[in-house]
Amino acid sequence: MKVCNYLTIDVEDYFQVSAFGDIISRDDWNAYPSRVVSNTRKILTFLDSHNIKATFFVLGWTAKKHPDLVSEISLKGHEIACHSYYHQLIYNLTPDEFREDTRQAKDTIEQITGKKVCGYRAPSYSITKKSLWALEILGELGFEYDSSVFPVYHDNYGIPDAPRFEYNLPNHDMKEYPLSTSHIMGCKIPVAGGGYFRLFPYWFTKMALNRINSKEKRPFVFYLHPWEFDPGQPRMQNAKRLSKFRHYNNLDKTAERFTMLLNDFDFCPIGQK
Repeated sequence: MKVCNYLTIDVEDYFQVSAFGDIISRDDWNAYPSRVVSNTRKILTFLDSHNIKATFFVLGWTAKKHPDLVSEISLKGHEIACHSYYHQLIYNLTPDEFREDTRQAKDTIEQITGKKVCGYRAPSYSITKKSLWALEILGELGFEYDSSVFPVYHDNYGIPDAPRFEYNLPNHDMKEYPLSTSHIMGCKIPVAGGGYFRLFPYWFTKMALNRINSKEKRPFVFYLHPWEFDPGQPRMQNAKRLSKFRHYNNLDKTAERFTMLLNDFDFCPIGQK
């Protein structure tokens, strides 16, 4: 019997990513041509063809600008969760700023769907040891689960010693669904999706994810962004070299690999398992 894994989509546009945060101000977002609707619909078409439901972590700003897209996702039976309002790194915010950003995003999405938003994911997994205070605020705002902790070493995110699989958050009435890693030759390798999905060859991703399902008999949490299905998106020439590599590497391979992923594994939303 196959394990039902958690498929998650972080709904944001190409110009809203943290990798370009040093060259693009959110005050200028409206100046960029939006591609999030068409790219998200590509994902919806893939999911429809495989009869798979997912969790869509939607940016509040995007929901406000494209409410019909949020309604479409919800009406297709997918779970809508929260990805903040302005995609700001939590550890750069004060608790009051984080509370207001999250409240605004949650309220915006709930007004569109008419459904309670139960899940949250931080921009760029920015709930780290220096921003664990954010979990208390999520609880206050009525969230039932978080999926922001990445148990790896990384220059921008990560809690390396955090549990690798779903767990109850200590002192909080919430669950955490950490982004997935696989133990390979004694090393903990991030295989949750996104840039890692584009960087590693598909055979390696499949092998690593199979180990989680078959050897550890646990579900994995997988993520992608709509802009990762868009190799024709505008290029940010002034971005740092590493940022451009992380964002643009193998965009032309995402769709083919995603099709193989949907064929090889079973998926469901986090909040509806």
